[in-house]
Amino acid sequence: MNQNKQTLSLRWMYLAIGVIAMLFAGVLYAWSILKSPLAADFGWGASELALNFTLAMSFFCIGGLLGAQLSRRAGHKAALVTAGLLSALGFVLTATLSGTSVWMLYLTYGVLTGLGIGIAYNVVIGTVSAWFPDQKGLCSGCLMMGFGASSLILGNAADALFKSVLGWRTTYIILGASICIVLLLAGFLLKKPDSSANLPQPKAAKSAAAEAFAKKDYTSMQMLGRPSFWLAFLSISFLAAVGSSVISFAKDLALSVQAPESLAVSLVGVLSVCNGLGRIITGAVFDRIGRRKTMLCANIITICAAAVTLLAVSVGSLPLCIAGLCLTGMSYGSCPTITAAFTSTFFGMKYFSTNMALMTFTVMAGSLIATVSNKVLEITGGYTSTFMMLLALTFTALVLNAFIRKP
Repeated sequence: MNQNKQTLSLRWMYLAIGVIAMLFAGVLYAWSILKSPLAADFGWGASELALNFTLAMSFFCIGGLLGAQLSRRAGHKAALVTAGLLSALGFVLTATLSGTSVWMLYLTYGVLTGLGIGIAYNVVIGTVSAWFPDQKGLCSGCLMMGFGASSLILGNAADALFKSVLGWRTTYIILGASICIVLLLAGFLLKKPDSSANLPQPKAAKSAAAEAFAKKDYTSMQMLGRPSFWLAFLSISFLAAVGSSVISFAKDLALSVQAPESLAVSLVGVLSVCNGLGRIITGAVFDRIGRRKTMLCANIITICAAAVTLLAVSVGSLPLCIAGLCLTGMSYGSCPTITAAFTSTFFGMKYFSTNMALMTFTVMAGSLIATVSNKVLEITGGYTSTFMMLLALTFTALVLNAFIRKP
């Protein structure tokens, strides 16, 4: 009995360590703040800097696959040490840039940091989730909340340091060193449960009875051969595209409906807070009402987010725009939590790291659609067509969602 209590205490400690590790790893999402001094000092344009973020997210997904392989072959400690070193190297080398070539930025931040953070993201989720077979959603939600809150916490801290005597170069070095130290510590502190660990097992949810199916561990190739994977992948990608698009132009969107400059900046922070809340709320809801209803609720919230924001830009309403941004943050936050919880629930934990890495490519898909959204915005000169396109994607996701059944 005492051993069981100790096991239960340990898993909450590991969850706390995981949240802190994800908080520092999530600084990748603070690019909208981190890019400011590079644009000011080197004169790099918005499209050049936007491409860097797209590259970073692409290598983030590739890093997830690499992290799964490293963790399986060398263990999670070696994987997190690798992640810390790559992330730090990316930040430190970015601090030494002379501005003569934007391609060096793509290599340092886009490739090295993207890979490092991707490895850490996958390994931390895979390691900590193994301790919570009974609360997959809540565990995923807490970890994702840490990752999502980073742009607000570390992003604002970085912005303050940029404006201090330290300057942006020293700040980049501090960020790189901090991420490295935290990931190294996480690598040595985190452990996976052994076969003798007596962990609480999930109870059959009455609400999910109609979707009951025999549990099985699927390899990545088996998962890729299941229609349920592709239906979920496309559905989550379309929902994530709404959040990715809005995040890329949130400040300008607020300014377009006559928001004061200071409020527009604050609303970017509000979007981030709602993103974090959406992650943990979705996780808790997933454990209570099951996969089907949770994904349906997330889909409906995303439809409302796109519809309210479309109405806001159509009539020029600031209150509606604020409501739309809050809903968008909540809906976008639900996507990574659903991704992790869905993957473990449908395809098991034995091959979770690799399967999760493949499912995380929804991030890349959402980012690519966000690039299209920005192109539509550039061509039309307004937000109406962009949000009509995004609204159409949310309804498409709803149709795809309805057809997801057993693996």
